[in-house]
Amino acid sequence: MLSIPGRKYRLCDGVTRRDVLKIGGLAMGGLTLPDILRLEAAANSRNSHKAIIMIYMAGAPSHQDMYDLKMDAPAEIRGEFQPIDTNVPGIRICEHMPRLAKIMDKCVPLRSVYGSPNGAHDSFICYTGRSTQNQPSGGWPSVGSTISYLRGPVNRAVPPFVGLAPNAGHPPYGSPGHPGFLGIGHAAFRPSGPARKDMVLNGVTLDRLGDRRGLLQDFDQFRHQADAMEGLDDLTAQALSILTSSRLAEALDISREDPQTLARYGKGDPKNFGDGAPRNLEHFLMARRLVEAGARVVTLNFGRWDFHSNNFGGLKETHLPQFDQGLSALIEDLYQRGLADDVSVVAWGEFGRTPRINGNAGRDHWPAVGGGLVAGGGMKTGQTIGATDRLGAKIADRPVHFGEVLATLYHQMGLNPNATTVSDLAGRPRYLVDDHPPLPELV
Repeated sequence: MLSIPGRKYRLCDGVTRRDVLKIGGLAMGGLTLPDILRLEAAANSRNSHKAIIMIYMAGAPSHQDMYDLKMDAPAEIRGEFQPIDTNVPGIRICEHMPRLAKIMDKCVPLRSVYGSPNGAHDSFICYTGRSTQNQPSGGWPSVGSTISYLRGPVNRAVPPFVGLAPNAGHPPYGSPGHPGFLGIGHAAFRPSGPARKDMVLNGVTLDRLGDRRGLLQDFDQFRHQADAMEGLDDLTAQALSILTSSRLAEALDISREDPQTLARYGKGDPKNFGDGAPRNLEHFLMARRLVEAGARVVTLNFGRWDFHSNNFGGLKETHLPQFDQGLSALIEDLYQRGLADDVSVVAWGEFGRTPRINGNAGRDHWPAVGGGLVAGGGMKTGQTIGATDRLGAKIADRPVHFGEVLATLYHQMGLNPNATTVSDLAGRPRYLVDDHPPLPELV
């Protein structure tokens, strides 16, 4: 067997390249040279910059009032909104989303999303594709934390996972997605939340900061004795990088944008809507700026869609027009800036709403089926996926589980969701999603 001498290049598993570049059968379970090159390419793919922007529509929007209007249903189910044509023949959506209608060739409405276990308000299933039931110790990690763990930062000055979610009266409405068993080192950085006040040096000079960095290095042997300390170590390194670079601060400073871009996105309302999230349209622009700066996953929480009363007034007067403006501006911007193949966008809530309108002109919780919208990421757009029956009550065609959408997002990030694993606190390997493949209609 011939060996090819040369410089030592250490692979991700600690084996040097010189050790494995041998002609003929290799000493690594029979791997061939192309196998090794593919593995090395996969290891180097962490330097690519695919990204995800997830809009969590807190409280769960009514699918049949947005993307799946039922004009043949009785009035007590149909509601008062009318459908309008889009720029894709055959796809019609709500009249109060005219901007999205004009770019429907860049979007995919999902009309048959299911998987909410009990109809309780919780953002967890949107961020993980899983139920909160029967979790491993530490809990399932969100997509942002998982990508942070597997891919790491593009630039140390910009966290790989950013959550644009202030605290909310109902905590899940303000969650950016939790790190679960991956630990605090992979939690979302929240410039709109608790971390905001810590984004300045507070009188500490760079010289003193350098002294502190050196002191922290002296304690390195102690940091790795416990998982919690390792997480704190990651946060310390991230904080030092953020504080000594302007990259993140500049990404968050939307005043640097062209006035026409600012006007296209609009402002919305930065105040929380009830116990939900704000309708802050500037967060859509901030999300785009963050992925350009190096963030891999950005989550933003928008509104409070839990309209048990005055459903049509709430949607028409506050939520739908602003959501339409912010999301359409984001999608258009990604295309105009050449980011549409790299940045995947998904907007959805935790379940759907009841077909029958209640006595308070509202719609109640309906876990049987909901909806959402995806765009970008190089996905096959200009189509719809799934269908419900005449009343919007049951899935009639192509059920889409939350986990399938998450699997698709992982796939677009260059990860195999059904082969890649992360280890829980007991050291047990866990797949990124539970037995859900990427949506073949999209990839």
